Amino acid sequence: MGGRHLNPFLSVYGHITIDQIMTVGEFPKRNTSENITSKKILIGGTGTNIAVIASSLGVPTALCGFIGNDFPESFKEFIASKKVITDEMIVQDGYCTAQALIVNDEKMEQRAFFYQGPQGSASSLNNILKKNASVSRYAHFSTGDPDYYLTIMSLIKNKERKISFDPAQEIHKIWDTARFNRALEMSDILFCNKHEAVSVLRYASADSLSDVRAKMTVCTKGDEGSELYTNGRLTNIPVIAAERIADATGAGDAYRAGFYAGKYRDYSDADSLIIGAATASFIVEETGALSKIPTWEMVLERADRYLGKF
Repeated sequence: MGGRHLNPFLSVYGHITIDQIMTVGEFPKRNTSENITSKKILIGGTGTNIAVIASSLGVPTALCGFIGNDFPESFKEFIASKKVITDEMIVQDGYCTAQALIVNDEKMEQRAFFYQGPQGSASSLNNILKKNASVSRYAHFSTGDPDYYLTIMSLIKNKERKISFDPAQEIHKIWDTARFNRALEMSDILFCNKHEAVSVLRYASADSLSDVRAKMTVCTKGDEGSELYTNGRLTNIPVIAAERIADATGAGDAYRAGFYAGKYRDYSDADSLIIGAATASFIVEETGALSKIPTWEMVLERADRYLGKF
């Protein structure tokens, strides 16, 4: 695909997906059914969400990943409209695009079913996407083939570039102790949420996140806010309230995108995470991770009273 302009500040690796998002009153018991009260088909995926939101907030961002021939043209046009750099967004013959089936109940608890598509087996595709990451200030690695990401990390790692390791929910199933620690060793930032932290601690043989040997660890905790660990020191980042909560899908991705928007503008780590929390507060107000993308001005207005206090 096209979409090339100035060098990216941020290169994002992760799934580019077709999302089906559904809502039920409550999850059904085994061998029973429950009526679906709403259904939407949307563009999604960790890679897409972070890249599109970051670019919308003014960050020069490249999206690096694989899609199938079935990826809708309207989705391609949407990504391009947000000025995402897409010359390493590759159509891979022989695969369907990654797809997610996401079901929320009325309490905003979530269950998901996922088809990996080409991103899940990228190491077998003989196409190392590193052109944009090699000139980026930050390279963010989220969901996808661990061996593929470890290869790219090793090729782009240098003192001028920061690597963020963010395996998300896949940390529980396709990462293991050896791969996790190899990635952690090459990374400058580790992202997780409170559920993923269980596997982080197991792989890292640590009792708490302050003991994890990462230069910087960020753990999001939903309505409890988030935590920043730097050299074992904890800073609590507050939650920033949304006007309403319609769907939690993509809130964590928006948080990460907001963080990079802050770093692009030379905010501190803590203030950049506050900007991330403010960004996420808009995303949850509508169904779908990319249905209510705020402007930079909107984010800054919501974050303003928290900045400079942590």
